[in-house]
Amino acid sequence: MELLRPLGMALALIATQESTGDGAKETPPKPGPAPKELRFDTSHRLDLGASKLAYHAVAETTLLRDAKGEADAEFFTISYLADGATAATRPVTFAFNGGPGSSSIWLHLGLLGPKVVQVPSDAEPAGAPPYPLVDNPDSLLAVSDLVLVDPIGTGLSRVVGAGDPADHWGVDEDARSVARFVRAWLSNHQRWASPKYLLGESYGGIRAPLLVRELQGGLDSVALNGVILISPALDMELVDGQDNDACYATELPTFAATAWYHKALPQQPPELAPFLREVADFVARDYVPALFAGRDLPDERREAVVAQLHRFTGLSPGYLRRANLKVSSDRFRRELLRERGLVVGRLDSRYVGTEPDAVGEVPSGDPMGSAIGGAYVATFMSYLQGELGVAVDRRYAVMSHEAGGKWKRPAKEWAAFDGYLDVAPELARGMADNPQLRVFIGSGLYDLATTFYAAEHNVRRSTMDRARVTMKEYPAGHMMYVHRPTFLELARDLREFVGAPPAATRQ
Repeated sequence: MELLRPLGMALALIATQESTGDGAKETPPKPGPAPKELRFDTSHRLDLGASKLAYHAVAETTLLRDAKGEADAEFFTISYLADGATAATRPVTFAFNGGPGSSSIWLHLGLLGPKVVQVPSDAEPAGAPPYPLVDNPDSLLAVSDLVLVDPIGTGLSRVVGAGDPADHWGVDEDARSVARFVRAWLSNHQRWASPKYLLGESYGGIRAPLLVRELQGGLDSVALNGVILISPALDMELVDGQDNDACYATELPTFAATAWYHKALPQQPPELAPFLREVADFVARDYVPALFAGRDLPDERREAVVAQLHRFTGLSPGYLRRANLKVSSDRFRRELLRERGLVVGRLDSRYVGTEPDAVGEVPSGDPMGSAIGGAYVATFMSYLQGELGVAVDRRYAVMSHEAGGKWKRPAKEWAAFDGYLDVAPELARGMADNPQLRVFIGSGLYDLATTFYAAEHNVRRSTMDRARVTMKEYPAGHMMYVHRPTFLELARDLREFVGAPPAATRQ
């Protein structure tokens, strides 16, 4: 889960108005002597239905060392490793959330791990504890070992010795940092021969393509089998809150899906899929040309666009005219259900909440965070200390506002003219360099942070080999796995993707 808001000019996203604490900034521990590496190893069995899987859970720290051999950072990870598997053929998947500044607990207990926390599937609040932690027979562990990664500044990962957080907290810095960890983990666990996958959610959609660049580049390349992107940010131009025509255009289908879900349309279509195809056609045929025309758009065409926007979003014609045909996601979230006294969620627009007044322009928070955040955090902390036996004397940083708030943009020679961050070319380059690298992109129809139509647009305009890109859309939000039917479908799709034979050997 990503919980912070966009930070800076075009960077740092998906993270939230909601935090897991009181919102105070965290102060990272002062660097000191390099600590000893920690390792907590426990044995478990998972019932997969047709069979039982014996595995080890290894919660550990991995020291990174500089050119002088001195430790400058330590990564905390939780790995799930199948007992008795052949390392040369057993895949390993490195998974991380985004933020930036988020730990990996959301993917861990929401989708991938051998145990998951149960929260309401229908966008209702999880309420107060206790929360059920149940076995996950649909875990990706059935086909791949898992490494849940907490980047530096999150979880228990931190700089040590003479390390500097600035070497890890930035677009390129983060990619180099995590790539160093991946190489260290492969060496420590003797897994260099294994098939390798990256799985990132949200800002993980930026981190993963940059990791492709960092890992596959040069003669010391770490060739990858696949990249899995869940609700990805690929191009910051298309992330909510950006004031540009491309963002308005790619958000519109999600507005339509949201209005359809809440039955807020002037005429309710019986089925969502054909309705969204009609909206997409309108975007390409009429809406983008209208936005591009601006004030030169003839009045007759403007009124026709207003009428269609009203039909597709449920917003009043007068509001759409006053907005000059351009409605930001935050304004849409506040306006759609204003007459009902409700606002819709950002990360998952199925969720609704209330505001202290009825006249505000934008929401003051995201209903999804308060609805499920407590369930994930409490359950993970209990699981970490109990079943995994992790005992440390420092706080686990679920969300690091310190790390996210100090995130740096890439440094370029003509920095004054830098545009939006777009990592799709890095993914396309990696696929060109590695003819067996495959990509899976999963998006939620009700995700207003990283919209499904933006993901489609990113792939359409890219030079990626479309035959090796799998794209799926699900009737859920950013953390699409909180919706039980989507969880089952997504888990199956991921197992099939990772378990598929290499492209060159398929018939």
